[in-house]
Amino acid sequence: MTEHTSSTEWYSQNLPKHVAIIMDGNGRWAKAKGKARVFGHKAGVEAVRKTVSAASRLGIQVVTLFAFSSENWRRPEDEVSLLMELFLTVLGREVKRLHKNNIRLKIIGDTSRFSQRLQDKITAAETLTASNTGMVLNVAANYGGQWDILQATQALAREVAEQGLTPDDITEDMLATRLSTSGLPDVDLLIRTSGECRISNFMLWQTAYAELYFTPQLWPDFDENTLADAIAWFMDRERRFGCTGEQIKMLLKTQ
Repeated sequence: MTEHTSSTEWYSQNLPKHVAIIMDGNGRWAKAKGKARVFGHKAGVEAVRKTVSAASRLGIQVVTLFAFSSENWRRPEDEVSLLMELFLTVLGREVKRLHKNNIRLKIIGDTSRFSQRLQDKITAAETLTASNTGMVLNVAANYGGQWDILQATQALAREVAEQGLTPDDITEDMLATRLSTSGLPDVDLLIRTSGECRISNFMLWQTAYAELYFTPQLWPDFDENTLADAIAWFMDRERRFGCTGEQIKMLLKTQ
């Protein structure tokens, strides 16, 4: 085994298994360019494409993107409508690319509030990629961490009533398996762009032991180099391997 091969394997083994990203700053990015907010959202789609591709090539098992929070319904109605149309368009266009690259797509969140047309698109996209064995891509849409814990608790409560369990029978694992991310590893690395330093009701249970990485970069400017820097920071923070963003970027080039 060559030194390069050994080094590459070492990096791969010590990467975060689950990376979650709060994609923030589309509106500010557009405003800085004198454009409407939707211009920023469209530019953010390209950042998603680059990030998903890089994460998949690195061998990260799960990526979760915070696309639309339950609080986003409070935005102006025209912006919400445009976001829904953009979601429809992107879902239809990108799912074939994901499928070709063996990526499994899962939409997490309360999708019941979406139009039937969008719900049908979501079902079709998830069905198409359901058997893929590569990276899992979660897109959190109409999602909130409190909602996730609540719906898991309600599901567990129904089972308690039906099966006659006692309070002492309930475990953390029982609740975790009823969350929207059931069966997937908890988040190792949470990234938030745009300089905001809060988690905004995102994956409250799953990020309990995650490392939090905040970058001032606005989401449309996020790319594989930014991802590499975040992962290098994580690996150094975890003391798993002293490395730099440049080394992660070199790993990307070999994939």
